[in-house]
This record gives sequence, structure tokens and C-alpha cells, in this order.
Amino acid sequence: MAVTIYGIKNCDTMKKARAWLDGHGVAYRFHDYRVEGLERERLAGWQQALGWEALVNRSSATWRQLPENDKAGIDGESAAALMLANPTLIKRPVLDVDGKLTVGFKPGTYETLFAGA
Repeated sequence: MAVTIYGIKNCDTMKKARAWLDGHGVAYRFHDYRVEGLERERLAGWQQALGWEALVNRSSATWRQLPENDKAGIDGESAAALMLANPTLIKRPVLDVDGKLTVGFKPGTYETLFAGA
């Protein structure tokens, strides 16, 4: 099973998700997109699978600091540009389990994903 968790190192939600994975013996690769970057193609795949609305963290400090004209009339294309320019806008974590994507951390969701693994 190939597991990659995407996010940023110092995020509290990321810490909880990684602690859950560690506590359940799930081997994973951590991709810090603040350090390693995020390819436009990967983000496009996430948007196709999850929708841009699920990926944009509208409760983040980064979102609140954006100029109003950047937030007004946002669509998939403008959301992608904003997320690539400001990776902290991406809701965390994005978890890829053998190509199946989830966003955010909920222990119940992780239990279901890794049941029988």
C-alpha cells in the first residue's frame, strides 16, 4: 500500500494525522509542500478528484489576508493559481492511499481507509 500525506510540518491538524498514522503502524511518505513544492499537475488531479472547494481552506489566516478581489468570484482556475502561490491555502492534510484521496483529518475516516490493512 502506497501512502503519502501532503501538508506542512507545523500544522496542528497535520501533527494529529501523522500521530494517528504512526500510532496505527501505517507506513507513509510525508510531502511538505511548503518545502518540496507542489506541481500544478498534482494540484489539478486533486481538484479533479475532490473539487477545488474541498481544497481551499477558507478558515485559514492566509485566506483572510487575501485581497477581497482575489476571493471574489473565485473558480477552479483562480483557486488553483492562489493555492500554487500560497500553499497554506490548501486544506490539510491531503492523504493519498493508493490513488484514493481524502482531505482533512477525521479519525473515523482514517479508520475506514485503513481497516484490514
